[in-house]
Amino acid sequence: MSLASSIIAIGDGTLPASFEGLKSHLGIDWIEDALSRSGVATVRKRKLTSDQVVWLVVGMALYRDRPIPEVVSRLDLVLPETDGRKGLVSKGAIPQARNRVGVEPLRELFATTARHWAVESADNHRWRGLTVLGIDGTRLRVPDSEDNRESFHLPGSARRSSGYPQIQAVGLMVLRSHLLLDFDFDHCRRGELSLAQPMLAKVPAQSLVIMDRGFVSHGLFQRLHSVENQRHWLSRSTARLQWRVMRKLGPGDDLVEVFVGRTARQNNPELPASYLARAIRYRRKGFKPCILLTSLLDPSRYPAVEIVELYHERWELELGYDEIKTHTLERLEALRSRTPEGLRQEVWGLAVAYNLIRREMEAVAAQLKIPPRRISFRMSLVLVRDLFVWAATASPGSLPKMIEGMRLDCKRLILPERRSQRSYPRHVKIKMSSYARNDSHPLN
Repeated sequence: MSLASSIIAIGDGTLPASFEGLKSHLGIDWIEDALSRSGVATVRKRKLTSDQVVWLVVGMALYRDRPIPEVVSRLDLVLPETDGRKGLVSKGAIPQARNRVGVEPLRELFATTARHWAVESADNHRWRGLTVLGIDGTRLRVPDSEDNRESFHLPGSARRSSGYPQIQAVGLMVLRSHLLLDFDFDHCRRGELSLAQPMLAKVPAQSLVIMDRGFVSHGLFQRLHSVENQRHWLSRSTARLQWRVMRKLGPGDDLVEVFVGRTARQNNPELPASYLARAIRYRRKGFKPCILLTSLLDPSRYPAVEIVELYHERWELELGYDEIKTHTLERLEALRSRTPEGLRQEVWGLAVAYNLIRREMEAVAAQLKIPPRRISFRMSLVLVRDLFVWAATASPGSLPKMIEGMRLDCKRLILPERRSQRSYPRHVKIKMSSYARNDSHPLN
């Protein structure tokens, strides 16, 4: 039984029959296929088999604040003994099992979830016939070990011995459901555009990709835009872009010719000298005037007022990153793995876990007939964690009280409608530390 069915059942005052439904979404065939394509065999004689290790890595994200041996126990991942007793595995066997599985099965499993779930979700939440996607980057801290510093580097802002190594990540997200269609990461000195370029191949036909000014690039625009496949882009303009107005399309709405500079064409000879775009000028209360650039050139098919509102859905990607870093990772300082390969495996497990939760949230929203963005991620994450262990911990006498508590949680699961006119100016809340730098750090 899925989380969606469980929540609806609890809301009706009945007890779900099984809590293994979450595992069924990541079916054993998906996991075994990912292991097979990565060249990893599943040996059933091992206490912690390869397919169970995959679930362990996903569980590490679901139970971010729990020790890894406890995650193994909580998810009941160890095969039972020959006499039927509950199986046990030593702490030392867990990292060995993770090393045996490696990174590629988790990467393959994420790609499978994206191919099945995110594509379907994007198709279900279209705007004027186009799927609405967003692309942006974020950074994650990793433990400060010598290997991690060498593989992922300190950020440029780090003051010698201070700071953590970081990874640079970029995600392609279905903005109206927060499911990740594509995701990749590397060391923090690699640029977002470099990571984003290969993702353009995953953008389906009849789609619109919304991005912020950091992704403004003539090359990216040209690779993404396709008249034949109806692939479009939308971004805020930057001061360095130059154009001339070709025709007025409406108030604050112009068809423009954007010029490509000589240096850009020398670096990329395939770029044209210029291309057509649409420039939309607008101003929101309490904000400076803005100019949007887009390849959506038809003003009757794509009205300017709707494009302005649609651009601000780009913030959904920022909220998605907040769900990963603040709620899933519990605001803890860094990821847990102290080796580069362990970290890569852990990050892909985190991406799979995030899509798994978001898939369930979309199913809940469909049954409740509300948009997926009105389902609380935090409450869904708590319910997912609880549903994995509920059947094992609940006694018959405690079930009525637990059901009552879960029904209250279901009411909290639904968020109020968004208020679009609210403003949250950025402020520095905490000053930089007055303590001296630790120049005696062993890694210096």
